[in-house]
Amino acid sequence: MSASTATAAGASGENVVEIDDVSFAYDDVRQVLSGISLAIPRGRLVAIMGGSGCGKTTLLRLIGGALRPTRGAVRVFGQLVNRMNQDELYALRRRLGMLFQFGALFTDMSSYDNVAFQMREHTALTEELIRDLVLMKLHAVGLRGAAHLYPAELSGGMARRVALARAIALDPQLMMYDEPFAGLDPISLSVIGQLIRRLNDALGATSIVVTHDVMESLKIVDYIYFIADGRIIAQGTPDEIRASTMPFVHQFVHGEIDGPVAFHYPSRAYRDDILGARA
Repeated sequence: MSASTATAAGASGENVVEIDDVSFAYDDVRQVLSGISLAIPRGRLVAIMGGSGCGKTTLLRLIGGALRPTRGAVRVFGQLVNRMNQDELYALRRRLGMLFQFGALFTDMSSYDNVAFQMREHTALTEELIRDLVLMKLHAVGLRGAAHLYPAELSGGMARRVALARAIALDPQLMMYDEPFAGLDPISLSVIGQLIRRLNDALGATSIVVTHDVMESLKIVDYIYFIADGRIIAQGTPDEIRASTMPFVHQFVHGEIDGPVAFHYPSRAYRDDILGARA
C-alpha cells in the first residue's frame, strides 16, 4: 500500500482495510478489477461508488474472503485475507458485519429470529438477553413492531431494514453495506443514513458503503472512492467530490445522461446483432 493512498484517505493511524494492487477476473475474458489500491482507516466511514458492474460488490467479497484476488494483497485488521484457511476466515468474519445487496434474509425465519440468529450461533447469551438485544436492534431500524413478521410479509424496504438490524447484531468492528439505501422511501433513507453514521461513531467501528445514492452518501461519509473500468479513477472528501470538474465524477454526482459513463453494457453494434439474427 503506497503511503500516498493511505494519506489521501485521511489515515492517522492503523488502517483496518488495505487493498494493495489487487486485480480480479471471473474468467479469462471478464476482468473486473485491475490494480486497485486503497486504504480504509480505523473509525472512518468510506463510500465506494461507480456504475453498475464496475466491481464494487466484488471488492466487498474480496475483503470478506468470499473471493480471492488474481493478483495483489487484501489485508483486514493487518491479516492477509487471501492467504487465510477456512478456520482463520471464520474467526475474521466474527468481527465483520455485512448488509447484502438483496437482504438475504432467511425466508423461513421471522424478523426476530433473523436478527437473533448470529447471537445464538456465536455467543452463549441467554434467550432473555438475546430478546432484549434483538428488540433493541429492530427498534433502531424502526421495526420493533414487525418482529413477528416473516420476510414474505415485509415490503422490500422493510426487509432491507431487518437485514441491517441483523448485520449490526453483534456490534461488528468492520461493517460493509452493499446498497443500503435501495428500496427505501425518502424518510427511511434519511433515517438509515444517519443510523449508519451514528453506529459507526458510537461503536468506534469502521464502515464501507457501496452505493449509487450520491446525495445521501455525501451527507454521511468521510471519504469516497470512484471506480470505473476496474480502476480507481477519482477519490476525495465529500466537499472535494462536490466541487470536482472531472467528467466522470460530475456526470455521476449530478445524474447527467451524457458523459463518459455509458448506459449500455458493452456489446457489438446493434445493427449487426439484428441483421445477424435474421441471417
